[in-house]
Amino acid sequence: MPTLRMRLTASEDDAGTLINYVSSLDGIESAEEIADLMPHMDDPDSSSAGLSDVAGPGTHLIKVIGGNDIAIKRALEVSEACAHDMGAALEVVDNHER
Repeated sequence: MPTLRMRLTASEDDAGTLINYVSSLDGIESAEEIADLMPHMDDPDSSSAGLSDVAGPGTHLIKVIGGNDIAIKRALEVSEACAHDMGAALEVVDNHER
């Protein structure tokens, strides 16, 4: 099955919005946030640890499974447009078309 993994840097609400848009597309079997194994924490000994200006939007790893390659391509197009509209950063982590 074609699979797309994306990392979105945005708020929880924005991530939920993007997942809802993508999951509503024809040919998409599932779109969900999955556990991100990449550490995103400040060093506890850092001089900036815990300061409010280092706190920003979270990162969300999103996995999309489609019924075919066309659905995955459309999901990526919609995700890019949605992220742009929200002012969020979107990175394609993995795109397997099987």
